[in-house]
Amino acid sequence: MSDGKNPPGVPRQSRTGLTSTGARKASAKSARSRAREFALQALYQHLVGRNDAQAIDTFTRDLAGFHKADSVHYDALLHGCIRDAAALDALILPLLDRKMQEISPIEHGIMWIGAYEFQHCLEVPWRVVLNECIELAKEFGGTDGHKYVNGVLNGLASQLRAPEVEADKAGAKAGK
Repeated sequence: MSDGKNPPGVPRQSRTGLTSTGARKASAKSARSRAREFALQALYQHLVGRNDAQAIDTFTRDLAGFHKADSVHYDALLHGCIRDAAALDALILPLLDRKMQEISPIEHGIMWIGAYEFQHCLEVPWRVVLNECIELAKEFGGTDGHKYVNGVLNGLASQLRAPEVEADKAGAKAGK
């Protein structure tokens, strides 16, 4: 069409780096964001298939686009989450309103990533960890999974990054 309008029922493509669902377009993603995506896919294989971490790692590194991911961050997330799975679950479980077995493997993996980054990636601000996990849930999770992930990880941030969270809240109040 030369008039620049979309046919009826076809949404206009965003020029903001977001898809029509609100997720970031692949071209707008950082290497760290891509690392989290690949780590989530790998953790899903672990949670659902109980596949060996090394086999998952080898498979994932062969996927298209992996070369654009931060492989060091991916390694830390994949191997750290699998190694610390019991400890991460122990942190997450008290914040759930249901049994862990009732949580989708996608949301479970995202919560592992968030909890792991809160504990071990202190150079990443807590709000960045939270926002990245919400984006993962929007893109890969169920319809309202991002809301659940947000609630759980917000509670976890208050525990694991208390001084940082309090400083942010104090700064927000001072800015009003």
